Amino acid sequence: MHEEYIKELNLIEKTEEELNIELVKSIIKTKNDLANSNKNYEFAEGELIDYYLYEIKANQAKLNYLLKKAKQNGIILDRINEIKLRKNQAEENSQAV
Repeated sequence: MHEEYIKELNLIEKTEEELNIELVKSIIKTKNDLANSNKNYEFAEGELIDYYLYEIKANQAKLNYLLKKAKQNGIILDRINEIKLRKNQAEENSQAV
């Protein structure tokens, strides 16, 4: 219970700009997840076909929600900024390892 409170407190303390950046990062991650689900579906056999169909549908619904939220916040994500964010995210991930 205490951990949940700390997580909520951290969300409240973030600035609007930080929240917008996290939203954009979530959009990028969801796009990657959707692309991976589509690739996995192409090679799926048997019962895995249904699994990847559900995964594709879930990722698409999540992406639609995130894009709607970004539009409400007035966030414009063009390809150039998306590439920069992907590069920064990859650098952060490589430093964490």
